[in-house]
Amino acid sequence: MPWQLWIKQSIILGLMVIAFYLNSFLLVPRFLLKNQSSVYFLIIVGIVTVIVVLNVYVDDWLNIHQLMDAAFHKKGPPKHRGGRDHSWDFAIIATSALVLGISTSITAIQKWQKDKQLHQELEQDRVSSELSFLKAQINPHFFFNTLNNIYALTHVNAEVSRKAIHQLSRMMRYVLYDTQNSTTMLSQEIAFIKDYISLMELRLTDVVKIDFTSPAALKDLAIAPMIFLPFIENAFKHGVSATQPSHIGITISQNDTLIELSVVNTIIKEQSNNLEEGSGIGLNNTKRRLDLLYPGKHTLIINESTNENIYLVHLTLNLA
Repeated sequence: MPWQLWIKQSIILGLMVIAFYLNSFLLVPRFLLKNQSSVYFLIIVGIVTVIVVLNVYVDDWLNIHQLMDAAFHKKGPPKHRGGRDHSWDFAIIATSALVLGISTSITAIQKWQKDKQLHQELEQDRVSSELSFLKAQINPHFFFNTLNNIYALTHVNAEVSRKAIHQLSRMMRYVLYDTQNSTTMLSQEIAFIKDYISLMELRLTDVVKIDFTSPAALKDLAIAPMIFLPFIENAFKHGVSATQPSHIGITISQNDTLIELSVVNTIIKEQSNNLEEGSGIGLNNTKRRLDLLYPGKHTLIINESTNENIYLVHLTLNLA
């Protein structure tokens, strides 16, 4: 190839590189991504026009057409070329459009990926903040109620009151320190529930029957802290009476990574508005926590039978 063609190719390549990065770093972010499409396309047309004009100028400067005519004469009979071959101009236009199109596509994809990552990070921060807020709504009323019960118990049975204080201190330590992470161990959660039930029983009379069953051979797994408590707290809120026979049945079962919680309690109508008002983080908040923490990995069934006077909660969690 004549050296003039090498110079031309180098100049055209340089123009394409400049157009590529000018479009990628300036034009797309400044105009196309800011809804100024008409201005953007006018500038693109201007860039392609400049490249075509410079291509014509370089051809004239380096006498490219004379070199091409000479090459044709050497290879065969003379051909009447009739002036400039405009097919080269169309080739330059197509190449310029292709380079600019690739530049626009790459820049747009990178912007989309960056925006998607930012959106995911913001969503994670929002979910984390919402979960922290929901967990922070754990009502301390049962702590104060239990302290009152323990205070009354100290006048009757000092040994039982000491045991109750120890249980309460474990629960407070669990709530204040052990649940600061996003997960806790299933064994710790069950131990907390046992302490909670034991302390709630201090204020109950003999007409209330409490049954609690947990897995005998527990496979310890990570679980969201205090995810079971609102359902159990709700049973004590609405299912016990000082005078009427009542019953609360709590069962936690495990099948490998599948955890099931079943809470059944009698419904005491007069207790619905005056027992530990506003207790716990509430069933609605707990449903929201489940949706955020275990999307597609949990089922929650809540049934209230007015005929049988029974309230049933069945939660299934897949901790895999």
